[in-house]
Amino acid sequence: MQFSRIHLAMAVGSAGLLVAVFLGYLYWMSNQGPVLARSEERDPLTHLPVSITMNPFRDRTIERIANQFISEIRDGNCRQLLAEWEKDYRKKRADFVCESEAQHPLISWNLVEWEDAPPLVILHYKGQRYTSPTQTATYKELFSVTEEKKDSGWMVTKYDSFY
Repeated sequence: MQFSRIHLAMAVGSAGLLVAVFLGYLYWMSNQGPVLARSEERDPLTHLPVSITMNPFRDRTIERIANQFISEIRDGNCRQLLAEWEKDYRKKRADFVCESEAQHPLISWNLVEWEDAPPLVILHYKGQRYTSPTQTATYKELFSVTEEKKDSGWMVTKYDSFY
């Protein structure tokens, strides 16, 4: 079968159109927020969505800072990490968090909700913890990390957890 110039032009044009549509989709995705979709179904107790779809092209700086903060607390560096909090009204809260984290250490955590409240971002996680320092049993619970946009970048300003 012979291919004419018209057939070749149609093939090149179709390929070009496919590439243009794909690049347009990538451009559109890069301009979307960090959460693309939240499920309609909500957890009856926490009112958080059952599932969320995250944008694969989102800026993960906020998540990295939160994960580093959580890892430092898990690794036993809570007092050093929250030393700044002890200079203001959060001293009692910092003491409570560090004591509770030592009694109920985190094993793992997953991001379950992203809440934008400029200049704050609140990341909600579902974590698995040991029930006691003896590490005999585990339980799952929700906790959140609040970050604020400062001149020097994103900074963790609040950590909420129920033990």
